[in-house]
Amino acid sequence: MIRNWKGLAPLLLAATALALVSPAMAQTPPNVLVIGQIAEPASLDPHVSTASNDFRIAVNIYDGLVRNAPGTLEIEPALATDWTISEDGLEYTFNLREGVTFHDGTPFNAEAVKFNFDRMLKEDHPYASTGPFPLAFFFSSVKDIEAVDDLTVKFTLNEPFAPFMSNLASPTGLIVSPAAVAQYGADYGRHPVGTGPFKFEEWQSNTSVVASRNDAYWDGAPSLEAVIFRPITDANTRVAEMLSGGIDVLLETPPDNVAQFRNDANFQVVEATGPHVWYVMLNAKDGPFADKRVRQAVNYAVNKESLVNDVLQGTADVSAGPIPPAFNWAYNEDVQPYPYDPAKAKELLAEAGAEGASLTFLVTEGGSGMLDPVPMGTAIQADLAAVGLKVEIKTYEWNTFLSEVNPGLEGKGDMAEMAWMTSDPDTLPFLTLRTAAFPAEGGFNSSYYSNPEVDALLDQARISTDPEERGALYKQVQAITHEDAPWLFVANWKQNAVVTSAVGDFELQPDFSLVLRDVTKQ
Repeated sequence: MIRNWKGLAPLLLAATALALVSPAMAQTPPNVLVIGQIAEPASLDPHVSTASNDFRIAVNIYDGLVRNAPGTLEIEPALATDWTISEDGLEYTFNLREGVTFHDGTPFNAEAVKFNFDRMLKEDHPYASTGPFPLAFFFSSVKDIEAVDDLTVKFTLNEPFAPFMSNLASPTGLIVSPAAVAQYGADYGRHPVGTGPFKFEEWQSNTSVVASRNDAYWDGAPSLEAVIFRPITDANTRVAEMLSGGIDVLLETPPDNVAQFRNDANFQVVEATGPHVWYVMLNAKDGPFADKRVRQAVNYAVNKESLVNDVLQGTADVSAGPIPPAFNWAYNEDVQPYPYDPAKAKELLAEAGAEGASLTFLVTEGGSGMLDPVPMGTAIQADLAAVGLKVEIKTYEWNTFLSEVNPGLEGKGDMAEMAWMTSDPDTLPFLTLRTAAFPAEGGFNSSYYSNPEVDALLDQARISTDPEERGALYKQVQAITHEDAPWLFVANWKQNAVVTSAVGDFELQPDFSLVLRDVTKQ
């Protein structure tokens, strides 16, 4: 526990004031890691949230039954020490770690595990009203959860489900304290309680989230005394804070500043590749993009090479579809990105009778994995204007943007930026490209794309236990959606962060989480 942790806020204010006078004098509190987050979190209930920005905090407060091994997407034990899977792939039995308690002192056991998943999956659960739980579909194949005994829990599925273990390792699989949910109800997301390496202490809106070291952590107490997550939505302000000593970790470094930090011995640039897709969803329900030819036209009209090389300064590659190349076993290398071809774009617009169409483009100021969204939106607007399309940009703060876009584009706009970072090739297309994933059905298919063949392929891929067969199905999905163009396919990000030279053992993860249990600070 931090001694007098409430005193950290004055320390931070003092450090910031010093930074404005003399960067060399500024410093963050000793053995306390201060992180410049890209936005204010929406919720620290991992079953409610969908944003990587929130998950970067949550993974340090909670544990799941399993987790991804550091630097990989390989599954390793966490709150479960081991497990068995039945031959038919329908029963998963987990042996739980003994002697683990939640931060509120209540025991972690099989009943707690059952509570967590029943809360997400059962409409009649006493705490179902603490949702909604938008990613509960990760576990929709679960038929029953049985607490066999105090340290054994069994999941029975209604059909084989290939992504089950990777979904358990995702933030949606993190285990919350049932007692805390009962205490705080719908406000639990402001009072998170887990079993993780850091304990939640305080959330000051638009200022900071503070978490202290869990000295009793089952996997060994962290070196850091505390972590402070500061929401700094403006990228230039985050950079200024890093240069002046107000933060120790700068997340999602603006492309223009990467080289600056790389050439400064006071900082380390940390990079990693992972499954990321940045795209612009196109409203296929009404307006010009209801015609596939218009959707294809904008893919030809936008110079994506210029976006990744000039706007993003080489920190991303051009995307060819909804399956990122990080999933090499499921990625279709035969599907190439749309080339930059304004003449072809104009030809398709003429065929569709859409020359000079007016479009409304929803753009965010920043957010999880959103790269440099305002300059990217402006560049896209210019490229579309060059082929005769009139694009009006509407800009929103991240959480406001999500509240506009997630319920669907109908009646709001024709285009909207979006990014996803996932740990399984199932997640993004299943959540955003199926007919059954329309917002009214609880999904995130805000562009209303619908193709029965894609629906069937995605359903089949979920139950296939043969990796080769499963990969082939996703390759078909990529080929079909590339042709249908429900999105403007833009970029796959190579994630980065900057840390000061005082920070040690900091590593970015392929699943885009922020694991701090082994990080040190001199």
